[in-house]
Amino acid sequence: MAHYLKRGATAEAKADADRKVRDSVEAALADIEQRGDAAVRDMSIKFDGWDRDDYRLSQSEIDACVDSLTPQERKDIEFAQAQVRNFARIQRDSMKDVEAETLPGVILGHRHLPVNAAGCYVPGGKYPLLASAHMSVITAKVAGVPRVITCAPPFKGQPARAIVAAQAMAGADTIYALGGIQAIGAMALGTQSIDPIDMLVGPGNAFVAEAKRQLFGRVGIDLFAGPTETLVIADDVGCDAELAATDLLGQAEHGPDSPAVLLTTSEALARETMREVERLLAILPTADYARKAWETYGEVIVAEDDAEMVRIADDLASEHVQVMTADPDYFLKRMTNYGALFLGSRTNVSFGDKVIGTNHTLPTKKSARYTGGLWVGKFIKTCTYQKVLTDEASALIGEYCSRLCGMEGFAGHGEQANIRVRRYGGRNVPYAGTAEPSPATAA
Repeated sequence: MAHYLKRGATAEAKADADRKVRDSVEAALADIEQRGDAAVRDMSIKFDGWDRDDYRLSQSEIDACVDSLTPQERKDIEFAQAQVRNFARIQRDSMKDVEAETLPGVILGHRHLPVNAAGCYVPGGKYPLLASAHMSVITAKVAGVPRVITCAPPFKGQPARAIVAAQAMAGADTIYALGGIQAIGAMALGTQSIDPIDMLVGPGNAFVAEAKRQLFGRVGIDLFAGPTETLVIADDVGCDAELAATDLLGQAEHGPDSPAVLLTTSEALARETMREVERLLAILPTADYARKAWETYGEVIVAEDDAEMVRIADDLASEHVQVMTADPDYFLKRMTNYGALFLGSRTNVSFGDKVIGTNHTLPTKKSARYTGGLWVGKFIKTCTYQKVLTDEASALIGEYCSRLCGMEGFAGHGEQANIRVRRYGGRNVPYAGTAEPSPATAA
């Protein structure tokens, strides 16, 4: 049976923090819905110290951000975006429209239709996370979304230079320098100056995630994304303490509420990794964030064997799962609940976050039990259609439909079927719910 060398915060403590965030977001969204641009401006000033006449960036401002990139910076962004675009196109190509004759004269099909407008949030309060621009804007454009708007908070009192450049290079139609709840609410609800969108995507802090949760239903969302989570599955063959500690802290630096969990079959590796974490925290430039996350949410679990590690990992349903064991494919074949897998010591979560091509907007807080991450399919509605081409087919389906409607007591539904049986099948069936012929037949 597995045992814990280190445990994170209790469920009660997490729930209390969630309640406080939920109440704040609810009030903020109500204010945006009531006052529109005025509420957005007040929140931007309060939370970001950021005020301007129009939060939409002009083309000259966007061009200035793109032009400010060094040749190497531009080349690096172009490389990362090419990988994301390539994999998104592969995914889109896997989605086929279908049409088939399922019975003689009965045609069924579906079409994959993109939403008309998407809003992409790119976080950038602590770090200018330009990679989120690639993941959201490019994916939406490959899906065929005609109108894509973006929001990102200012960085050090200015539009975030690298984020704006990445948004523009990815193909965003409109770019706003706006962050937090105010950005999410403005895109989803609309204001006097911002037209609302149909689909809202992108990661963010707890307040952004909660705003998306509360707005779900009024608009579509990609998924419920909370603080970054990482799970390192390791043994003493595929991993060592330095690798494990580095990969745990590499994600813990996202913020003080980011869970980082080590799951291993080797107690010796577990204890050595805990010592290595302390050594690295003494030299890591982002240790202020990473230490709080590790101390509050870090966990170390020692399991009996690989099978038990699979069971524990599926229960955790972590956003990022990095597998560094003697046989990483064992976990690929058996695990079912995860946001993304990173298999073997040669890859890592940072590759997925920044450049390798898979999408880094992934499910958290156990939502990997029922959804995957952001991909082109999130921007696409699969819409069915049907055609009945012959009288015989209409009458045949109508007879079955009529009897099934009768079992349910739906007289009006039944008459929709019966009128086709009478008209196209030439059979004098009674009006739905009675023993009498229909008025048209009696006449």
